[in-house]
Amino acid sequence: MEFQEVVRRRRMVRRYDDRPVDPAVVARLLDNATRAPSAGFTQGWGFLVLEEPADVRRYWEATAGPERLAAPDRWLAGMTTAPVVIVPCSSKAAYLGRYAEPDKGWADPATQEEESRWAVPYWHMDTAMAALLVLQTAVDEGLGACFFGVPPAAYPGLKEAFGIPPQFDPIGAITVGHRLPDTGNQGSPARRSRRPADEVVHRGRWQGER
Repeated sequence: MEFQEVVRRRRMVRRYDDRPVDPAVVARLLDNATRAPSAGFTQGWGFLVLEEPADVRRYWEATAGPERLAAPDRWLAGMTTAPVVIVPCSSKAAYLGRYAEPDKGWADPATQEEESRWAVPYWHMDTAMAALLVLQTAVDEGLGACFFGVPPAAYPGLKEAFGIPPQFDPIGAITVGHRLPDTGNQGSPARRSRRPADEVVHRGRWQGER
């Protein structure tokens, strides 16, 4: 698929049919994710991949809880149809350690001062860019995907359920599968128009006179 067509077609898909996803396609999603840029080429990410129905069910039990699963709302009822769930995780410790290496030369990575050198948390940003590559690759493969947040209160149970190491934190999750029409569950884009480029692009100066 042409790249511009991939960008144009990318949507958050919230309902899937029951066909499995080819493991070779899942491998391509993840291989492309590792091509994302990362500060200092740290690559401080990890991807929990859940493809077995029991593992996918366990994900939803850990994050939504048995009671919600027993009486799901429209969003949850659609999302739980996805045959694949990918949980991208970031490691702040990997970035602090990387920038303490000789070619970067920052101070002891264990100190708060070291973390304060970062203008923004690139461990999250880089992992988010990797997640976007998963979404784009899914479109290129003719699949649907959706990135969504994990409730903070669910983090401990999610990490315990799947043995996610303490130095890694989920930045969200991605469902992947063969898309079905999101009838009645299209999300915010169905209620809000896309802002045109001339409203959000500021050339030379944001506002006011030079």
